[in-house]
Amino acid sequence: MTSRVLIKDLSALADGPVTVSGWVDTVRDQKKVQFIVLRDESGAAQLVNPALRALPVTDAEAGTVALEGDELAAAEARLATTEAISALAHGSFITVTGELKKDERVKLGGLEVKMATLTVVSEAIPETPIATDSGLDKRMDWRFLDLRHPKQNLIFRIQTTFLHALRKYWVERDFIEIQTPKLMASASESRAELFEVEYFEGKAYLAQSPQFYKQMAQSAGFGKIFEVGPAFRADHSFTSRHATEFTSIDTEISWIESHEDVMKLHEELLVAGFTAVKAKHGAEIKELFDVEVTVPSTPFPRIPLAEAKEIVKERGYEIPRADDDMDPEGERQISAYVAEKFGHEFVFITDYASSIRPFYHMRHEGDPSLTNSYDLLFNGTEISTGAQREHRIDVLVAQAEDKGMDPEELGTYLDFFRYGVPAHGGFGMGLARVLMLLLHESSIREVTYLFRGPTRLEP
Repeated sequence: MTSRVLIKDLSALADGPVTVSGWVDTVRDQKKVQFIVLRDESGAAQLVNPALRALPVTDAEAGTVALEGDELAAAEARLATTEAISALAHGSFITVTGELKKDERVKLGGLEVKMATLTVVSEAIPETPIATDSGLDKRMDWRFLDLRHPKQNLIFRIQTTFLHALRKYWVERDFIEIQTPKLMASASESRAELFEVEYFEGKAYLAQSPQFYKQMAQSAGFGKIFEVGPAFRADHSFTSRHATEFTSIDTEISWIESHEDVMKLHEELLVAGFTAVKAKHGAEIKELFDVEVTVPSTPFPRIPLAEAKEIVKERGYEIPRADDDMDPEGERQISAYVAEKFGHEFVFITDYASSIRPFYHMRHEGDPSLTNSYDLLFNGTEISTGAQREHRIDVLVAQAEDKGMDPEELGTYLDFFRYGVPAHGGFGMGLARVLMLLLHESSIREVTYLFRGPTRLEP
């Protein structure tokens, strides 16, 4: 029995018998020959079948067949294959056995398979609901068909490589992987953008981030941890970079001196991830996305928020926000400045005002109006927030009260700090945003397996 061969592995085989399976991409049904472009999860190949349109006869009126025995059986099989190919619809799943032959004239990989047998495993409806020019919302309605496209397939192989490289970095440095609960008794950061769900006789909340539990691991003595998992934000935004459910990449480390230690870890992780992606998929990314993957140099540029605002202002843009934060256009402007001055796609914006940071961010020694925190921008868009956390229980309680929070509602969280915890910090980073900006895609919906937003819960 000949086992199925992935299309990407055909070029390494010698000419001879082979079995391939996949989806019908196109059929060219000519009079004397038929061609099928077959696509599987690894690539596409050309199949060829010498067409037989009718059995040879000696008397057409009487229908007398000119062949007998094995020759007749072979001709009938060829005729059945020809008719089956003519009836194939785009997307039908088939298995083909035949003879692999290398032929430089074949544009698709320089090889083809001369068909011997054809098995239609699953027929597709002839009229497909989406086309290459379908809009994004329509494509999302039929995501399983949209994902058959080679570009979409590549996105998730890139994602796999990227996450594997990050995990390799963590594991080789003795980080511990954790899985934190996504059902919580209280908000993980604030009650804004919070999903409330029924939970037996009471209420629960979907976790906005694993923040509190990452910090609990520091109190537990884990030292260095990471998690890749879902996070939920009840955000009514319809921008290209927001989702109500997304994959968050989180890490937290103990025994730090400042947020500079967190930034150093952060940039080393990204270098590891981008190096792996470029090595394995760089050529395909260039071919399908016309993007040259650049492994960022270290250290990444670092600009304090106040200075970044001045730079943006000098470039002719006045940030209109009433608070102390940067807006999306400001992020694009400062990223453009960094690209021009440093030739870098990344920039850390540091030292955010305490007025716009969570209560658990450590404030500057001698200047409580600023925090030991940062946002990381990539190609003009924020992908991550990181900080040194406040580990002193009395300061933590005071900062919570300063934010108008009731320490009683933070009881379990504050308990983490009553029995000794080292200085620590970490970050959370959106996976989809990284992929979107890496591939220069216009929306995170393009790089999310199944997107969830304010108006989308299906498929």
